[in-house]
Amino acid sequence: MRKMCLAIPAKIIEIKDNVAMVDFGGVKREVRIDFVPHAKVGDYVIVHTGFAIEKMDEKAALESLKAWEEVMKAMEE
Repeated sequence: MRKMCLAIPAKIIEIKDNVAMVDFGGVKREVRIDFVPHAKVGDYVIVHTGFAIEKMDEKAALESLKAWEEVMKAMEE
């Protein structure tokens, strides 16, 4: 059986050392940014298990977040 892992886009709103505060559409969490050392405030990153694993351009991030919003809305119905 194969399992699928999810990585979700988030916007960096604050950085201190190798820890960033990110915003998942209103939900804020701390994540490690060791894998994206050039990330800066305002960047979008893909987060998986508490780590930012890749920078993402804003357009793609917003499209992905919109799709997630639609999935969550459908699950509520």
